[in-house]
Amino acid sequence: MDTKAVTGPQQKPNATTPALQPSQASNVLLQANPLLQPGQQLGPLQPTSNLGSLQQTSNPAGTYQQPNPQTNNGSLQQQNPQTSYGAVQQPNPQTKQISFQPSNQQTSLVPYQQPNPQTNLGAWQQPNPQTNLGAWQQPTPQTNLGATHILGSHTPDGRDVDVKPLLRLVEDILRRATLTPDTLLTTGSQTYLDPGFDDKTHHTSFLAMLEALSYTIDRIACELQYKALGSTDAHQTTVAIFNMVSHYGWDAKLVLALAAFGLNYGEFWLLAQIYSTNQLAKAMAILKQVPGIIEHAIPLKPRFDALNDLIRTILEVTWCVIEFRDLPSIYITTDVPALASAMTHIPTAVYWTIRSIVACATQISSFTTIGYEFALSTSEAWELSTLTHKLKTILEHLKKKMEECVRYIEERRDVESYKMLVELFKMIHIDNMRVLKALICPRDDVLPLVDGTTKKRVNLDVLRRKNVLLLISSLDITQDELSVLEQSYNESRNLDMRLQSPYEVVWIPIVDQLTDARQRHFEELQNPMTWYSVYHPSIISKASIKFIREEWNFRNKPILVVLDPQGRVVSPNAIHMMWIWGSHAFPFTTLKEETLWREEAWRLELLVDGIDATILNWIKDGKYIFVYGGDDMEWIRKFTKEAKAIAAAVRIPLEMVYVGKATKKEQVKRVIANIVQEKLSTCWQDPATIWFFWTRLESMLFSKIQLGKDEEHDIVMQQIKRVLSFDREGTWAVLSRGSSVLVNEHGNILWSALYEYDQWKENVPLQGFDIAFQNYVATLRGNSHPCCRFEFSHYAGKIPESMKCPECHHYMEKYTTFLCCHDEGIVPSLLALATNK
Repeated sequence: MDTKAVTGPQQKPNATTPALQPSQASNVLLQANPLLQPGQQLGPLQPTSNLGSLQQTSNPAGTYQQPNPQTNNGSLQQQNPQTSYGAVQQPNPQTKQISFQPSNQQTSLVPYQQPNPQTNLGAWQQPNPQTNLGAWQQPTPQTNLGATHILGSHTPDGRDVDVKPLLRLVEDILRRATLTPDTLLTTGSQTYLDPGFDDKTHHTSFLAMLEALSYTIDRIACELQYKALGSTDAHQTTVAIFNMVSHYGWDAKLVLALAAFGLNYGEFWLLAQIYSTNQLAKAMAILKQVPGIIEHAIPLKPRFDALNDLIRTILEVTWCVIEFRDLPSIYITTDVPALASAMTHIPTAVYWTIRSIVACATQISSFTTIGYEFALSTSEAWELSTLTHKLKTILEHLKKKMEECVRYIEERRDVESYKMLVELFKMIHIDNMRVLKALICPRDDVLPLVDGTTKKRVNLDVLRRKNVLLLISSLDITQDELSVLEQSYNESRNLDMRLQSPYEVVWIPIVDQLTDARQRHFEELQNPMTWYSVYHPSIISKASIKFIREEWNFRNKPILVVLDPQGRVVSPNAIHMMWIWGSHAFPFTTLKEETLWREEAWRLELLVDGIDATILNWIKDGKYIFVYGGDDMEWIRKFTKEAKAIAAAVRIPLEMVYVGKATKKEQVKRVIANIVQEKLSTCWQDPATIWFFWTRLESMLFSKIQLGKDEEHDIVMQQIKRVLSFDREGTWAVLSRGSSVLVNEHGNILWSALYEYDQWKENVPLQGFDIAFQNYVATLRGNSHPCCRFEFSHYAGKIPESMKCPECHHYMEKYTTFLCCHDEGIVPSLLALATNK
């Protein structure tokens, strides 16, 4: 701890400010470590009443006696002629001391919140530095005498005081009392009554606590008034206050001192607000010179501005200290560096905050005793500004440490929540509510979903005991993807399917950082949706996002996790079924996916089903069909020319269709324009159609990987991998006769086979065109020894543990990419698949 920061420099005597001169009486207080007892003398002025009474001023020129709470409100207590000016009656020890006997648990603060180390840091007031937050390290020899005294006076006795209700009350007083100089000119003719004043804090337990604390608050209030006007410097007054609150924690010390200041400050401004409408207030206001201050409000503006700014900063520091006390000890302890560092600075913060309270009290006392002339003739606004700057510096440091503590706690909670989610999805439940609440929003007071039909927010209960398809994506999901999903969703929600197995879709957006632009983009995506969606991405917790990424392998591409009515995962990602089979995949379970694949074979309909009705008509007519792709325009010209020539020579009906490329959209657009202009073949001109073709093809591969199929004996998987790898290399083509696929080969091999027709044309009459062409292509493939390389982006979802080359059937070596052979010159893409010769 910075020992100089605790005590501060001693103030120099000011000839014009006798209130700042030290006195022998106040020096005695520096030597008193234990808490002063109610019967003990505290200078010539003693506390007079509980929290509800107005406080005694110490104007030697004569003051009014404060009202006694035992008498009628508003009546002035008669002074005892035997007492001197300004002396007040000593409180009765029999009625005031009972709440401050630490050894008697029946009369201490037991009725209020007890320290619970499992839920909060309420035990931080204990003096054991190894077990809680209340301990403060013993002063080092380098620590000055003032710091030693402050730390030595901190002897908490274990009482746990929930000071937040009291602080809220004091904050309300200061907020209503704090006025600007502009409003001071009209203050006297107005009454500031707020019908929204909250009386809920005035419940039984709060009033009981207030009764127990009122004596200490009164003593501090009297100390503030007396020392502010006496010849005592601010440090000595601060030390005296620390002596009075030695048995309380650091947060309670602050709030008690602030409550005492609130009494004096609130009384002064209460008179300013009502003196023009209340005769009693008017008489008291005259005694306190309030009208003169209001008349000179404009010249006093620098003083009021500095005072208001300091009070606001005091409140911020106080709340910050309380926040450290409320940190849950189950997640964070004092051995965490951020919290340990904060705890070493809290005594400094408390000292300077109470000292700032003393400075504020001095300002108010100077207004009510010496008058506005004193306020105008001094430069004490500079002192207030200096203290404000010091407190703001301390506050900034504490806030940084609080942010570090909060991040640490959130990380611990996220880890705990993540483990809970993992275990929760392993358990058997009677319905899906428990897992959905844990995953989406555990709070019962929040409506987490938006109904896509009504656009109203609804509860998770609308999903109870239904099949739920969780559409999980980033905000980069495309309109093409949403369109296909919506089409399948609408088709599968007809009456027959709903009666068979009702289901709902819920969109869960995963957003790491939501800017204004991304917020607008989220709304643009959400508005057209006809299914349910999370009303805002922020309600999805970090633990849920971690679970979705690690357990369900979400990267960036959309996934569709299917939960049955009991909340069990029946498909880790049904998005591939949506792309491949659409609504025919309902109810989108893994069992259904396996059934659909058993019914499939390597045929042309698998590649183009539902995409192009023209191709389906060609299949029905039994025509020869070349489906080809790539971005090499010269190859396309040569390939289509040779194919048409051979078809004419052999006299077979041939159709050709260009389906683009998985990547390089701009190049594909130029290729399509050339094909159309030169009338080389049929082509797909809609980019959405081309996108869907390649998305379905990639989904077939991922679906097979997800099901863990045997690559070597799965013909469909082998052929799919060949098409994808050929596309990555450059050009390719598939030749079918009707539905049956004859050849699936790299573009260069196919062009060579067509170009060298003269070398195998004699076999056509003997074997038929189909067999003759297939045999010659196989000969060329054997001579080239092609092998494949597959490269998966981190955004591609679940990556297989192993993979075989579709050409040589050897297991690929696994590096950062799936690699077969030795060519490393290929640049990876989202799903980069390449064939190398």
